[in-house]
Formats: sequence, structure tokens, C-alpha cells
Amino acid sequence: MREIFSPDMRLSDMLEMNYSLVQVISRMGIDLKHAGLKVVDACAFAGIDPSTFILISNVFSFPGYSPSPSEVASADIRDIIRYLHGSHTYYTGIALKNLESSFDLLVKPCDNNQKKVILKFFEDYKAELEKHFAREEETVFPYVESLLAGNHPEGYSISDFEEHHESVDEKMEDMKSIVMKYLPDVCDENTKMWVLLSIYRLRDDLRRHTYVEDNILVPTVKNIEKDGR
Repeated sequence: MREIFSPDMRLSDMLEMNYSLVQVISRMGIDLKHAGLKVVDACAFAGIDPSTFILISNVFSFPGYSPSPSEVASADIRDIIRYLHGSHTYYTGIALKNLESSFDLLVKPCDNNQKKVILKFFEDYKAELEKHFAREEETVFPYVESLLAGNHPEGYSISDFEEHHESVDEKMEDMKSIVMKYLPDVCDENTKMWVLLSIYRLRDDLRRHTYVEDNILVPTVKNIEKDGR
């Protein structure tokens, strides 16, 4: 599967192979009107590094894909952060809101106590996820920007982020179990299936997101801390 995507491919051909790449394209600021262009040309319009776009696309598309140290070393840290920031915006602005609306619809036939328990679980997870993203937006990304500006803030390093970087998809397994096993029979089966699909999609997306942070962002920033560039 390695190197199946390359900068000389057309974006439209990549989308035919994996239509979910629409999300990567959007998060990195590439206009879909350029989908007929080669990656290298579409990336030039968006002002991003084509190799970094290909790297993230490979991680996003192929389970088990593991970038080589040279691929990670050549990645553009600003484009990595652009992708991660775009992902945060998507999760909080679209994915979680859509899932919340689906849960509201799903538990509508339940009694009040059942509704409270189920919706409280979702609200707690949503708050935890938003807090997780806020730490990255308010601490990690500004820290990287400081490094790129030639500064090295005292009292913090990317190892601090690495040490405390918890998984954000584990509670989705509990959410999945609630929908599959513990909802009352009055809940609509079609809505239940739709909610399950949404949970699976978000879980897989979050896992790829975490992989990019742990295996691309962290080693790239460590290189900057070490070499000053």
C-alpha cells in the first residue's frame, strides 16, 4: 500500500480511491474546484506542501500505514498543524453537533430518566473532547509557533504533551455499547443504525487524528527542539 498516493496524481483519482479524503482536502484548505488538478498543483494554489498532504492522506486512507522517518522529517509542521486545527474545527463544529442531534432523536421515545442518563453520558464525553482540543489549541500549537519564531519557551516541551496525551476514542466504545445493547425497545431501529454509523466514523477519524499527533507532530517538533529548525 505504500506510496500508492503521489504528488503527481490527480486529486479526483485519489477521491475515487477513497472518498473520505474530502475531509483531508477540506481541513487543509484545498478548494474542491481544483480536484481535477494534480496534487502538486492543487497544493500550490492552497499554499501547502504536497509531500505533507500526501503523508496525511496515506495515514488517513490506509490502516496500518507507517510513515518512514524520512517522510516524517520532511513534513511541514505548519501544514500538520493546519490539518489538526481543521480537524478540531470539524469535530466541534460539525461532527459532535450532528451526533448530538441524532442522539436527541434516538432517545425521544424514552422516559425522562433514561433520556437524562444517556444524554448526560454524551454531554460528558463532548465536554471532555472539547477540553482535549482546547489544550492543544491554547498550549501546543502556540508553543510550536514560538519554536518556529526562534524562541524556546521555558518550562514546556513537546514531551509534556506526549506524556499526557490520552486517547480520545476510548469512551466511544462505551457509547457504542449503549446504543447496541442498552437502549429500550421503543427506540427506532433505523435511527439506532444511523447513530452507530456516526459513532464508528467519528471513532475511526479520531484514531487517525491521534496517530498524526503521536507519530508525525511529536517527532517533527522534537526535531525542531533539537535542531532549532
